[in-house]
Amino acid sequence: MTQAVAVSTPPAELDLFPVAGRIGAEVRGVQLSANLDEASVAAIERALLRHKVLFFRDQALDDAEQEAFAKRIGEPVAHPTVPVRDGSRYLLELDSAHGTRANTWHTDVTFVDAYPKASILRAVVVPAAGGDTVWANTSAAYEDLPEALRALADTLWAVHSNDFDYAAKRPDADPVRLEQYRKVFASTVYETEHPLVRVHPESGERSLLLGHFVKRIKGLSQSDSQRLFEVFQGYVTRLENTVRWRWRAGDVAIWDNRATQHYAVNDYGDQPRVVRRVTLAGDVPVSISGQRSRTISKS
Repeated sequence: MTQAVAVSTPPAELDLFPVAGRIGAEVRGVQLSANLDEASVAAIERALLRHKVLFFRDQALDDAEQEAFAKRIGEPVAHPTVPVRDGSRYLLELDSAHGTRANTWHTDVTFVDAYPKASILRAVVVPAAGGDTVWANTSAAYEDLPEALRALADTLWAVHSNDFDYAAKRPDADPVRLEQYRKVFASTVYETEHPLVRVHPESGERSLLLGHFVKRIKGLSQSDSQRLFEVFQGYVTRLENTVRWRWRAGDVAIWDNRATQHYAVNDYGDQPRVVRRVTLAGDVPVSISGQRSRTISKS
């Protein structure tokens, strides 16, 4: 069983304050911008590999500056189906007033093969209470698996798709807005086969690749797929593998999308919540046997 990671002295360039034992650290004393010095950028990248998600309070970024900073740590990419925010090249706006509340566990955009390596999320408007986001460490989840389950996971592949039952995921949502969102989100339908266990291209860690875009496990019936999904997903979302962040306007979170899942908690009623996200281009996942993910349909 995975032990809580011991906290060692952080890199000299950053003041790092772990938020939870297995995932998440707050970075203090850094203002994110396109002009951030190379040493700080490199330190952020190192810290991201270790802590999986980094939090920055009180940032003074606007849309253009968020996009410009993103270019310092990767190649920004637009969402494959949802239009970007007006006036931007890459920003995806998630506005609760328009029904965009991702109240389920997921890894961003896994319905394509080379899904994003990282996401940069900025809080613009936050509720007075509620609206937290929770992240889970999918590498720690893999290490937690009993040997027999780990051996099984190593052999499995899953089909991920953006065509799923939106009403089941969001039973309390306005049906008209839900249908409008579904038409946009699934305007192009992807089905992609990913290994259940991927190897991180930088750290070499193995992690569970699951989340709400999983449609079925390859070679199994829907009922067997669902039962196995629940077993493995349950290891991801164990409380000891998670960190929860209480947003303030101006906060920025950066997470390694190759080693995490996240959940935006929909507990704030009709209070406004607006966040804006830039994702960074990723690589095609590789299984422990060296096979690469592949898109099997796009329509």
